[in-house]
Amino acid sequence: MDIDLKGRTALVTGSTQGIGHAIATGLAAAGARAVINGRGEERVKDAVERLLADVPGADVLGVAADVTSEEGTAALVAKLPQVDVLVNNLGIFEARPVLEIGDEEWRRYFEVNVLSGVRLTRTYLPGMTERGWGRVLFVSSDSSVVIPEEMVHYGVTKTAQLAVSRGFAKAAAGTGVTVNSVIAGPTHTGGVEDLVTSVVGGDVPWDEAQARFMREYRPQSLLQRLIEPAEIANMVTYLSSELASATTGGALRVDGGYVDSILP
Repeated sequence: MDIDLKGRTALVTGSTQGIGHAIATGLAAAGARAVINGRGEERVKDAVERLLADVPGADVLGVAADVTSEEGTAALVAKLPQVDVLVNNLGIFEARPVLEIGDEEWRRYFEVNVLSGVRLTRTYLPGMTERGWGRVLFVSSDSSVVIPEEMVHYGVTKTAQLAVSRGFAKAAAGTGVTVNSVIAGPTHTGGVEDLVTSVVGGDVPWDEAQARFMREYRPQSLLQRLIEPAEIANMVTYLSSELASATTGGALRVDGGYVDSILP
């Protein structure tokens, strides 16, 4: 398949590292103008340079803005008033016993993981529908379906993303704009390495720690290894393209078979 995103502007939130950066790289490689977003100017600049090293000649723009706030979102939109592809990737997670999670932490997870994407979708979706083309994607998680005991607050916000995505897809019905969620499985990122260390222990070699984590905490995985960020990016790049024009309102799994279901 020839995925051609030339002429499309794609914003990926939280894209200075991990899955978000891999997605921005994949979109740029397909010809899109990829917009790197993060809170700090230096991190954004560094991420742009790394992307250009991986995809020489790519069209890349860096915009530093904190999209977890109304003010930060307004600042980003002022610099980027129109996008064709919006990837709501920004998210936080941390292992914590559910009985120790206070109200303020619940609110923080909702603000970052859910409301940031809602706010941006509400902002950019009308322009997409007016132009008759657009793609909105929420990067969710297997934790949306299989709530992890050690990260209930995270799992709840990821479940909310699936509902939000489906609702926005209905709002865009018949317009040529698609809205989908991508359910990412356990993925090899810096944050997940920290999580593995926190639950397995920091004195265990990485290969052994990863194997123990998958065996003890994610035994449902059919892949039996952590997914690489580029593997998530491949699905997002496809869904961002014209080739996925009939796919909307869905929650598509790139989870290594983690979720025990025959439905996507």
